Amino acid sequence: MKLSKILCLALVLLMVLAAAPALAKKTVKVAFIGPLTGGVSAIGVGGRNSADLAVRLRNADPKAKYHYELVSLDDECKPNSGVQVATKAAADKKIIAAATHYCSVVALAAVDVYHRFGLPVIVWGAVHPGITYGNKYKEVHRINGTMINQNEVAAKFITGLGYKTWVLLYDTTDYGKGMHEYFAKYLKKNGGKILGSFGVNADQQDFTAELTQAKKLNPDVIWFGGLTPLGVRIRLQMEKLGIKSQFQSCSGIISDAFITGAGNLAEGTIAFREGEPVENLPGGKWFLKEYEKAGYKEAPDAFGPFAFAAMNLILDGIEAAGPKRKAVVKWLDNVKDYKTIVGSVTFDEHGQNISPAITKYVVQDGKWVPWKNSEYASGKRKLKRR
Repeated sequence: MKLSKILCLALVLLMVLAAAPALAKKTVKVAFIGPLTGGVSAIGVGGRNSADLAVRLRNADPKAKYHYELVSLDDECKPNSGVQVATKAAADKKIIAAATHYCSVVALAAVDVYHRFGLPVIVWGAVHPGITYGNKYKEVHRINGTMINQNEVAAKFITGLGYKTWVLLYDTTDYGKGMHEYFAKYLKKNGGKILGSFGVNADQQDFTAELTQAKKLNPDVIWFGGLTPLGVRIRLQMEKLGIKSQFQSCSGIISDAFITGAGNLAEGTIAFREGEPVENLPGGKWFLKEYEKAGYKEAPDAFGPFAFAAMNLILDGIEAAGPKRKAVVKWLDNVKDYKTIVGSVTFDEHGQNISPAITKYVVQDGKWVPWKNSEYASGKRKLKRR
């Protein structure tokens, strides 16, 4: 055999040996579940991409013990679809854990499935308290805060601006009703006067009846508890009816889609969300840089960092405890002061992260801007009726 041929064979052998550890890694499946179609799909796709980024970065880490495969499932922000895909994920024994749900109505419907199949999940966006506090399911954890925290801050802040009277509109899902319950509770506690409350259907198109009544009541503020599609319609129809009240909402409308849908009428809208702006998060700038490098076409949107942190926590749990569902549940139960890009995470006995911050936002020049950084806070611009 010629010397050159021997050298070539030796080189191929060395390449094979060098690649052997990677090839020997066991593949572990993890899942992401969120709304990838429908009215809030921008948030779901941003969350999916962010979870995918966590998996990509882990697979590129030579120190990782396992190779991870992400399974993405669309819950459509509908409870029935959510239960179907939750069951699909939970019944696949190769899926060890999952980052799940932006929509509270879906998460509330699916938690029983995760408990029944023993699948550990970390909720990455849904805020209804009942998801964690409404049961004793060890499999269910949540990295973001709840609507209790959000509405307590919201009511104290908005009354502190000097507003006195409100009309409340909310969708009649568990999400909307929960938002209404807690905002009304804390609004009254802070001296706000509720002139009227109207429940609306989650797929309602025309709000003429409710807004006509609201106009007669002439509130300082019209508050909406629900998701982006309805928030856009209500804001547009307020303008058609000549309503000049300040528009306030909740985390359900904090998305790029609200600003796109409402256009110039989005200006001055106030809303509240768990967590600091991504740029201010401990690893926010690094996350954005890696997200851009990965080349996703869609933005991470408001809850992408939570989905990234949830998936990273899942991968850390599998690395530490092994690819067994029960072992991962036990590991998650003991997470305390865990550093993530959305801040320190400590799960209480219900699996709820107990250290979420709430940020106040206002739309300024086509962007959600933290209130403290806005020209509304400095007095350069004025909200309605101030």
